[in-house]
Order: sequence, then structure tokens, then C-alpha cells
Amino acid sequence: MGGDLCNRAMALVGGVVVVLALALVSVHAELQRFEQPVKPDGSLSFLVVGDWGRRGDYNQSQVALQMGRIGEKLDIDFVVSTGDNFYDNGLTGELDPAFEESFTNIYTAKSLQKQWYSVLGNHDYRGDAEAQLSPVLRRIDWRWLCLRSFIVNAELVEIFFLDTTPFVKSYFTDSEGHNYDWRGIKSRRTYIANLLKDVESALKASTAKWKIVVGHHAIRSISHHGDTKELIQYLLPILRANNVDFYMNGHDHCLQRISDAESPIQFLTSGAGSKAWRGDIKETNRGNVSFFYDGQGFMSARLTQSDAEIVFYDVFGKVLHTWNASRQQHHSAI
Repeated sequence: MGGDLCNRAMALVGGVVVVLALALVSVHAELQRFEQPVKPDGSLSFLVVGDWGRRGDYNQSQVALQMGRIGEKLDIDFVVSTGDNFYDNGLTGELDPAFEESFTNIYTAKSLQKQWYSVLGNHDYRGDAEAQLSPVLRRIDWRWLCLRSFIVNAELVEIFFLDTTPFVKSYFTDSEGHNYDWRGIKSRRTYIANLLKDVESALKASTAKWKIVVGHHAIRSISHHGDTKELIQYLLPILRANNVDFYMNGHDHCLQRISDAESPIQFLTSGAGSKAWRGDIKETNRGNVSFFYDGQGFMSARLTQSDAEIVFYDVFGKVLHTWNASRQQHHSAI
């Protein structure tokens, strides 16, 4: 135990310089990019899971087990986390044991020993949000990569990870007794304006066959939280104008696929990594809903130059819903 704490402390000291350097970077800057190689045949496969970090409870461990099985079957290249990575209130710091108890010690399958690309959720902001962004965690578990907003370039697809929590005005005006870590966001209005400008510029410049945007909050949902009005107002027009194919999110603890009424965009919710909300479904706003499941599970995506396959699985690894599209058909559907 003493040696473990010592190693963690050394990781913390070693990461201080990097953390300070990151802190000096302006909020308004070109989104950081990471290169992700594809398979030799040009295809790409990955899993998507959200709202998971509960030290294995609420079937988190069972979902992780099935993720490992499906991950091996698909030979996945990486994993996407849609946020709310650690419950109930994020991490307390870089050395919080919850990081290993809810991540390292849970997702142990060989197929899951790949890069994890993660965004922050609202529950993550209730703790030390900066801790999840710290390179110190990458020293503890090399798989972990979480930034506020960034881009993963995988040749045939570009994935744009966005920090959606600051968009939601109620977190600032009515926090319901929760304390949010807004240290990296001095002005909500400026932060959002700069992020929208950066993502719009990056989407316009993208030449990828497929464009995917990942955020914690749903644009469209028929579950507990429903649609996020701020994302509909500010982000959705940009996605429609720049031929985005998929918007992937968590936040609502369920699995969903909803089609946009005005573009080919598919809204894909994968927020069922642990605690789910049985029976929590809205009776209104059900237009264009192709699939909804109020239990635990996760999602997979497989992409080639011409085709996409999205599959939703339950806690037992059973296939619940499959959606296939060709690139040409997808963009001529609307």
C-alpha cells in the first residue's frame, strides 16, 4: 500500500509541469488532435459506453464483461466514453482511488486494453474536473485520455469530442445544491462561443468520409432529461450544415437511436454503463425514434469507406438493435 501511494505521488509530481503548461493554454485555441490508426483493411471498430463509474455496482462489472467479449469479437480499436465517468461527484483529485476502483479494476478484458477517449459529464464537474484532464491519470493507467474538447482523426472518420456541460444554463443558475468545478470556464458565454467557432471551423475543414460528434448531453432524447435545448439552439445547426453523420451521447441512462427530421444525422444515446432508469420515458416528443431501451448496456460502431454498422447490446451482451447504412444512401436519405 505504501509503495502504491509513493508511486502515485511520484506520478503527481512528474505531471505538475505538464499540468501547469496545459493551464497556460488559452481556452480559445484550435482543438487538439490525436491520430488513431485504422486496421490494415481500412476499417475501424469501437465501443461506446457512458454513465458508468460506480466501482462495479449497478451491473457496471457485468456490462464491462460483455464489452470485453464484444470488443474481442469486433477486434475494436478504441473505446469512447460519453461522460459521467465517476459517480456521484466525479473525482476528489488525481490520487482518488475511485479512478482505479471504477475504471482500471473494472475494464480488465484484454480487448479493452486500448485507448479510451472520454469527455466530462455533469457529474464529473461536481468533483475535481481538472483531475480527470490531468496527465497524472495517464501515468496511472495509460488508456485514459480525457480533455474538455478535442478531435480524433482516424483517416476515414474524424470524431469531434465536445464539452457540453457548460452549455446547460441551469447548472450555473440553479445548481440544486451541487458544487460545480468551473475553474476552467471563466465566462460561460465566451467559452461556448469559442468552442462553437472552433468546432465549426474543424468540421468545415474535415475531408473525412464520416463525421462523428461526441458529447455528454443529448440533443434528442425521450428519456428522463429529454432534449437539451441549448444544444438544439447552438450546436445542432452547425452539425446539420457540415454533414455530420452521428451525434453520440450519454446523460440519459438508456440506449436510443433517433433520426433527425431535417438531416441524415442519427442521435445515438449510450448512457447505460451502470445504473439504468427503468420505465423513465417521456410520452411526448417520440417522433423519429427508431430504438429505445431502458436497461443497462452499450453500443458498438464499425465503419468502412462505404458502410456503417451501429449495434446496441444489453447487459448480457444480447443484440438489441442493429442499424446499417451505406455512405451514399445515408446522405441521400433526406
